[in-house]
Amino acid sequence: MSNPAEKPEVVQLPAEPVSAPSASSRRAAAQRVREARDKLTSTSGTRPAFDAEMLRQYAQTRLSASYVVMLLVVATGVLFGLWMQPIPAAAWTAGMLCIHSAMIRSCRRFLTEPASPAATRAWRTRFVVLDLLYGLCWMAILIHPVLDMVTETLMMFLMLLVIAVSSMLAANLPIAALAATAPVAVAMALSFVTTGSLDNYILAALSLAAEGYFVLLAHRLHSSTFATLEARAEKDALIGELEQAKAISDEARHRAEAANVAKSRFLAQMSHELRTPLNAILGFSEVMKSEIFGAHAVPVYKEYSADIHNSGVHLLNLINEILDLSRIEAGRYELNEEAVSLVGIVADCHHLMKLRASSRGITIHEVFEQAMPRLWADERAIRQVVLNLLSNSIKFTPQGGEIWLKAGWTASGGQYLSVRDSGSGIPEDEIPVVLASFGQGSNSIKSAEQGAGLGLPIAKNLIDLHGGTFTLKSKLRIGTEVIVTFPPERVMSALAPLSDDSPPLQPESSVVPDEKRRPRHKPIMSAGTGS
Repeated sequence: MSNPAEKPEVVQLPAEPVSAPSASSRRAAAQRVREARDKLTSTSGTRPAFDAEMLRQYAQTRLSASYVVMLLVVATGVLFGLWMQPIPAAAWTAGMLCIHSAMIRSCRRFLTEPASPAATRAWRTRFVVLDLLYGLCWMAILIHPVLDMVTETLMMFLMLLVIAVSSMLAANLPIAALAATAPVAVAMALSFVTTGSLDNYILAALSLAAEGYFVLLAHRLHSSTFATLEARAEKDALIGELEQAKAISDEARHRAEAANVAKSRFLAQMSHELRTPLNAILGFSEVMKSEIFGAHAVPVYKEYSADIHNSGVHLLNLINEILDLSRIEAGRYELNEEAVSLVGIVADCHHLMKLRASSRGITIHEVFEQAMPRLWADERAIRQVVLNLLSNSIKFTPQGGEIWLKAGWTASGGQYLSVRDSGSGIPEDEIPVVLASFGQGSNSIKSAEQGAGLGLPIAKNLIDLHGGTFTLKSKLRIGTEVIVTFPPERVMSALAPLSDDSPPLQPESSVVPDEKRRPRHKPIMSAGTGS
């Protein structure tokens, strides 16, 4: 007995990931579908809205040229009344005026009624029929047998005039222009051909050529009008999209502002809620660390109290940094500006951080220019900037490294501060990261002393508030340098007093004309570059 055939193993191939179409491709696809649907529901192959607009322009053109057409009909009837009997000419004139009045009345009714696809198709058919009757009436008068005595040149001129006027008036509706002009041109061509002479053959050919030319001209005018409408529709659509995008952006901005206000309220409330118990922790831990009420029974309790106090101080500094960054981002940080010495602030910060640097075997060098004038700035903000920069340099500089502190003049007359270390450096692609709020580089994450990532962003924002520049340069395994510059407008300089012959602010008294005027002086210190 043979074994049954084994069932073949079916291996399912992994499905290829389908990428979601972009917004622009979805918008283009929706537009193509909408245009195809509009063409299927339109009578002319265009959008239904364009059909209604074309008919509206056609009706407006007819109304604006109604008196010109009436004048042409009356003049032609009077002229033909001279060659034929007056009664047939008057009857033709009356019939033409009736058709023209029906056309004018239809145009006015069309402009007053609301537009709809069904009504547009009905009015389109009505206008084409009226134009056809208009052309047949002109054909009847031009090929009348009584007018054989009229020269072919005059007949040709009248035919061209009729075709030109009809083509221009019905250019927005090409089928109506063809219905109004084709009977006239074909009838005139046949009338010329039946005579049998060569000149009339040429006139017949010219009649057909003129008909083709004016039909082409009407088609070109229709195309240009359609292109104008299409451009206007695209412009309106673009304006609509821009208004919608603006509304969305305004709504997003309002949400962001509300979120920012909520964040500010939360931080303000949390700062109070955290600082109240934190002050108690710091106070009691300091009392226990200092053994004010007596020595501890177990000596290790003193070390624990010191750790609690140091952790509380670190947490308090972190809360203060978060609040400072929140106020800066919200634009509510106010500078308490006064005349300060940049060199003095840098030297004080060096003195505060010297013990910490010495414990790590780091040497700090000072390079200060002498006799530098004061700056008009916020002393607390500048001190916070210098301490943050110096603390980062000490944190990421290995034992036995060096740090250089520099302060001096800039080329434009301002002052600068530079902090350079011989640490591990920062990769170039991570510089924007460390300058962002709560951003930390790879070296900071790997090191034992991790911070919150707020020192550099706060320092940069504080310098921006002073109108200065904050530049960070770093190379791996070489070191990092931060250069802070202050504009010349913040440098305080002494101004010389005015000369004695300067005019007084008020006229001298006539009682004591010989009294000498005292020289007037301006204040010694003033903000600016000085001259």
